[in-house]
Amino acid sequence: MPPSSAPGAEARLALMAGIGCYLIWGFVPLAFQVMGRLGVGSWEILAHRSLWGAPTALLLVLLAHQGRQVLAVVGKPKVLAWLCLSSALIAANWAIFITAVNSGRVLEGSFGYYVTPLVNMASGALIFRERIDRIGAISIGLAAIGVAFQGWALGHLPLISLALALTFGGYGIVRKQVQADAQTGLFVECLILSVPSAFYLAWLAGQGAGHFTASGATMFWLIAAGPLTALPLALFSWCARRLPMSVMAFLQFIGPTIGFGIGIAQDEPFTSLHAVSFAFIWTGAAVFAWGAWKRSRVVLRATREIAAASEAK
Repeated sequence: MPPSSAPGAEARLALMAGIGCYLIWGFVPLAFQVMGRLGVGSWEILAHRSLWGAPTALLLVLLAHQGRQVLAVVGKPKVLAWLCLSSALIAANWAIFITAVNSGRVLEGSFGYYVTPLVNMASGALIFRERIDRIGAISIGLAAIGVAFQGWALGHLPLISLALALTFGGYGIVRKQVQADAQTGLFVECLILSVPSAFYLAWLAGQGAGHFTASGATMFWLIAAGPLTALPLALFSWCARRLPMSVMAFLQFIGPTIGFGIGIAQDEPFTSLHAVSFAFIWTGAAVFAWGAWKRSRVVLRATREIAAASEAK
């Protein structure tokens, strides 16, 4: 591959990884609902999700030949501290989301992930000094109006939604600071979370309250929680270090839109205010996409001109 095309190729791969992780996150509530119908509680699902995520993450590390990097990360207290913080944030996010999904509040959960892009755009400007142009500002404004309508439709302060937005937005910010590849960071996070998870599951089994061996279907879904957790997180962490926070913010509309559709299909309350909010949010997303397309055309044209000038020399 010519050097001039390498950055563009990596950007395209990062974009595909981002789309893939949000598609998985969009449909994963259905898996948690299956586990809930099998009698598994939210905390037990969280514990299995953390525990079985570790071997999946280890497989990703081995495939990427990053074993030495894992040892290096573990030997760096500062990096390990960042990963402990990111582990706490993502565990809190999982716990809140699983509880919301299995208590018939998928729409409120999706609302939280609509708020997350606003958190990312703001952090991109304030922390990473990313410039937001006029088109980006318009898209943020439209999305913010949509979020306001969502809160109005709920009729109360959306604590679940705000908690989801802040924990996942914070997770993205922290992971962008970690000097470790996606697979390595994810594996260390899973190892950190697997310790309390293993103790909790052992305690549940001792109380006769565990569900892992209740049936073959239950065992399958609880083990499947590992890959369903590790794979999208690995994709997210990889693309988060290669894409601007503003682009990540746009991609994050994919997951909650799927969740929004699931909530409607399951007959959760959907009022005219929900419809208005949906229209504003996706108008904002469309404006942002149009602006990103225009910018990409300019960059592509400039790259081609530079390549042509180099060949002429």
